Amino acid sequence: MPTDINLSKEGMIYQREQYQKGGVGKKYWLYKDNFIINLVKGRENIIDIGCGEGILLEQLIKKFPKKEIFGIDGEEENVEICKKHGLNVRLGSVYELPLEDSSIDCIIFMEVIEHLDRPEQAIREISRVLKKDGIVIILFPNDAMFKFARIATLNMKEAFYDTGHVKQWSPSSIKKIVKKFGLSPVAKKNLPFVVWPVSLHHLIVAKKQ
Repeated sequence: MPTDINLSKEGMIYQREQYQKGGVGKKYWLYKDNFIINLVKGRENIIDIGCGEGILLEQLIKKFPKKEIFGIDGEEENVEICKKHGLNVRLGSVYELPLEDSSIDCIIFMEVIEHLDRPEQAIREISRVLKKDGIVIILFPNDAMFKFARIATLNMKEAFYDTGHVKQWSPSSIKKIVKKFGLSPVAKKNLPFVVWPVSLHHLIVAKKQ
């Protein structure tokens, strides 16, 4: 998935290409995704909003073949890539989800909110489509630490790539916005370290009351 659709094809960074490189990057990717996989075990229908090229979707479907699992993404190219891999993904906007009220048991919202210029509208929509006691799993990056880690591992292209991020979120700011729209935080974790300033991601689970 290109993080900047205005870049030339030669300049784009795609998720599956990065994933296939293996090494420490892929190990961390799997480590991060495993937290999410463990959180959705008891849920019957799962939607990955902003699913990108569908790497997590593939893992979820393999792990839970009997569950209803699908994705929504706002980029046509991502939807095409997902469909080439046999994934059930729909084109749609997080600002106006093509879903009925109170219809979803579990929403995954991974590395999306930092790209949004209307995050409150997105969280409002997520709250609308969640069932009572349904959960949303939100994960966002710590941009400063990602840049440091990429420079330290000599991944210069990735370190200075335009991520398209609009805002740097923090554990306190994400907690505040979910509570505003009737979602109660029930779990949180910094990855891979305990302290947020030196971690790469923050994960929060919020339940609809």
